[in-house]
Amino acid sequence: MYTIPEIVKECVEFDPWLKPYAQVLSERRYLADKYLYDIKHATPNGKEQSLSKFARDSYKSYGLHANPTTKEITYKEWAPNAEKAFLVGDFNNWNQTSHELKDKDQFGNFSILLPPNEDGSFAIPHDSRIKVMFQLKDGSKIFRLPAWITRATQPSKEDSKKYGPAYEARFWNPENAYQFKNERPVFKENKDSLRIYEAHIGISSPEPKIATYKEFTQNVLPRIKYLGYDAIQLMAIMEHAYYASFGYQVTNFFAVSSRYGTPEDLKELVDTAHGMGLLVLLDVVHSHASKNVEDGLNMFDGSDHQYFHSLSSGRGEHPLWDSRLFNYGHFEVQRFLLANLAFYIDIYQFDGFRFDGVTSMLYLHHGVGAGGAFSGDYDEYLSKERSAVDHEALAYLMLANDLVHELLPESAVTIAEDVSGYPTLCLPRHMGGAGFDYRLAMALPDMWIKLLKEKSDDEWDMGNIVFTLTNRRYGEKVVAYAESHDQALVGDKTLAFWLMDAAMYTDMTVLKPASIIIDRGIALHKMIRLITHALGGEAYLNFEGNEFGHPEWLDFPNVNNGESYHYARRQFNLVDDHLLRYKYLNEFDKEMQLCEKKHQWLNTPQAYVSLKHEVDKIIAFERNGLLFVFNFHPTQSFTNYRIGVDQAGIYQVVLNSDRENVGGHNRIDETTEYFTTDLEWNNRRNFIEIYIPSRVALIFALKK
Repeated sequence: MYTIPEIVKECVEFDPWLKPYAQVLSERRYLADKYLYDIKHATPNGKEQSLSKFARDSYKSYGLHANPTTKEITYKEWAPNAEKAFLVGDFNNWNQTSHELKDKDQFGNFSILLPPNEDGSFAIPHDSRIKVMFQLKDGSKIFRLPAWITRATQPSKEDSKKYGPAYEARFWNPENAYQFKNERPVFKENKDSLRIYEAHIGISSPEPKIATYKEFTQNVLPRIKYLGYDAIQLMAIMEHAYYASFGYQVTNFFAVSSRYGTPEDLKELVDTAHGMGLLVLLDVVHSHASKNVEDGLNMFDGSDHQYFHSLSSGRGEHPLWDSRLFNYGHFEVQRFLLANLAFYIDIYQFDGFRFDGVTSMLYLHHGVGAGGAFSGDYDEYLSKERSAVDHEALAYLMLANDLVHELLPESAVTIAEDVSGYPTLCLPRHMGGAGFDYRLAMALPDMWIKLLKEKSDDEWDMGNIVFTLTNRRYGEKVVAYAESHDQALVGDKTLAFWLMDAAMYTDMTVLKPASIIIDRGIALHKMIRLITHALGGEAYLNFEGNEFGHPEWLDFPNVNNGESYHYARRQFNLVDDHLLRYKYLNEFDKEMQLCEKKHQWLNTPQAYVSLKHEVDKIIAFERNGLLFVFNFHPTQSFTNYRIGVDQAGIYQVVLNSDRENVGGHNRIDETTEYFTTDLEWNNRRNFIEIYIPSRVALIFALKK
């Protein structure tokens, strides 16, 4: 009789369809456990260490560190292909021989200790420029930014003309480092809701410029708090030389983007958010790295296989992203990436991570071409013959989840950007899963865009909408969203723009009656967001500006647009203008978030859908004791419409998309009480009869 391996037994018992693949799951978990064992026993004295100690000790020993007591500076760098290493910079007038790193150990680590100056000051002044110079076996010399550098800046125009546009490493050692004042918010995974506001610091201003951390703290955080979100997801924080990459071509993994201000400014932002009760998540990019050589990790020690798979292996470059791919099976790469996570948790007080490009990491084909077409067949993920899973990358992701949850037992949040639907990705590690808390429900925005592009309103398929919104793996949580930054990028359009682009420049004023286009657009914008919020997942995400129907698209300055910032901004001035209808969408978003905060449907078992009426265009479902009713019909309103409900009692409207203050027509009397009738309807034990106008969504709750 076949015995299920103990290390995946819980996983298989949870999902019996996994039974034929128990051995494969066991082998994949075993690899992660082996990596973990090796890390825990990688100590000079042979004593076991925790994963968190390993990660913390790594970022505290590698790179440059200033001792405030002794005024000594230590520097450690891993560069196995180099013969010699020298620290150069403004502090020694770029002398190429005066500060040689000694003691290259058997693993290829160089180190140096710089004593204080005679006057007791640090040998390297704060914010001064530095580089590491390596001498290779053939005698050639290469200059690099230290791999663990915590500050990198663009050169001045003069230096850029003279030396090139490569970023410059800075020794960041402020005399008055920022001191955090606020405790992290507590997040209980199985209890609390997660309503995420996805934001990009640089575009967070109506002005055509790069906004700053301080401006975001002062101007945007209060908006997020007002709207009722309880988490922020910050994009493009890890330093990237190319602004238009949206932060996904990282050059310096331990440095936060200098475009927006200083590291201390970012710490203030996170601390202020915590004071508002907001979790702060980092969009972390461990799926690939920029190909930049002079200011990135590529060819760092002169070899092409230090941090990455070698180019000759065929695994070293991403076929579409023009970037380098990490060798996740290498111990020192694991050290670098795990330490990177611990660094952002400890130094900047981030509460968790949205892992970018998880699909690319999980598969040797990176989700590209025929290999990226997933039907949901378990063989595509788990068959030894058919699947193309990168076991080393999967094992790293398991370790990353172990670490984050070990470091943050009271608030950790990990989200996987995975479109493939890999089974067990969001099951706990102890069960045999990969350990993520959530995955992004990436099919949802595609569905909405497809509907708006290809179908007239009377062709909308209620059954297909419900199927797509509810089609997720049992027991594995997802973050639902109607649109994220992906849908805002140039080449696509936001939902608001798909709905109303023909009239947004002329008809959003309240000084004249709403046109047919605007009336339809505002109504559907609210309904799409609410049904996605209520039916699509266990958490919800909104991209900055879309809460008020931000017009147009997002395009960063580049040669094709004349380096313009016109579309690389969020026009908050539109929602602040009380003569424009954007305020209605913003207010509805607030009411939606606060209604969920009070009544909580996220992070609860999936809804029971009792009605998908294709002619009437009505969808009705119950979740966590609430009744949701959506009328997508473009023209037809219904009186005395019978809706099945399981719990008997008196129901009241708690959210209404037709309220006047959210751009509706005020057709619902919210003082009405709805008494259930004890008669089965649509497989529910009771029913109520309601008035449901066209293009209106209502939420009912039992009267207390």
